Amino acid sequence: MAAKDLYEKDFYKILGVGKSASGDEIKKKYRSLARELHPDKTKGDAAMEEKFKAVSEAYDILSDGKKRAEYDQARDMFERGGFRAPQGGQNFQGGDFSDIFGGGNPQDIFANLFGGGGRRGPRKGQDLQTEATITFKEAAFGTTLELRLSADGGPSQTISARVPAGVNDGAKIRVKGKGSRGEAGPGDLFILLHVKPHAVFSRKGENIALTVPVTFTEAALGGDIKVPTLAGDEVTLRIAPGTSNGRVLRVKGRGITKGATVGDLLVTIEVQVPQRVEGEALDALKKYAEATADQEVRKEFNTKALQ
Repeated sequence: MAAKDLYEKDFYKILGVGKSASGDEIKKKYRSLARELHPDKTKGDAAMEEKFKAVSEAYDILSDGKKRAEYDQARDMFERGGFRAPQGGQNFQGGDFSDIFGGGNPQDIFANLFGGGGRRGPRKGQDLQTEATITFKEAAFGTTLELRLSADGGPSQTISARVPAGVNDGAKIRVKGKGSRGEAGPGDLFILLHVKPHAVFSRKGENIALTVPVTFTEAALGGDIKVPTLAGDEVTLRIAPGTSNGRVLRVKGRGITKGATVGDLLVTIEVQVPQRVEGEALDALKKYAEATADQEVRKEFNTKALQ
């Protein structure tokens, strides 16, 4: 991309966000637009494909703190008439801007942002971006994606991409050399990952969390229960007598392995209260109520409320 294209394009307007938008706001807006404009959905609509490329280009700049700051500097000067498009060298109005650009040539901004700016010579092909959805387990243990993609309007090809274990929702992986063709070689392909929520498990850093229902008697008397793990097996968890609702128990080393870090399994106890009690169970519960009638469980609570 030429330097002139850089500061004449309003990337904030392309994404539909304000200049003060946070990183999370930019990411959320980009994901929405990318899903709407993705080539797999627009089915060969050239205009939509161009919009998709423009949105991806804008996100590439605005999602990177350093690139965004440099773009904002260049854009601000352009809007104030501080300089005009470089043509074969420096061509600035309004004096010396070396302080603004860190003591160097403002043209360096374009080189930093777009890998070449005003430099001449062979250029690498444009990077491409697509999206893929993986399951919670695939994100935890890693997987290999097989994608059918078409670059530069050519025939579709199958691209294999390895997803490492422990990736988070919103992570990007790069496949080298699978972007658009260029004189200095092809660009790269970036894959934005979306992780489907799991019905039982959730993630807290590298730890895996789940909530396990237990009976009132298991919580009161204690005992051993079987708890599922993300790997598909079960572990035995010992419930201590008098375990309260909401208590979190930890199983070491049964979370996500990410490099040298190994997470744990965090189990939250959820005591189940029966909706109906009949027969001998009802009689036993009444006897229990009579035997514990002198226990004032809310005494300390009420005292604090009056303070």
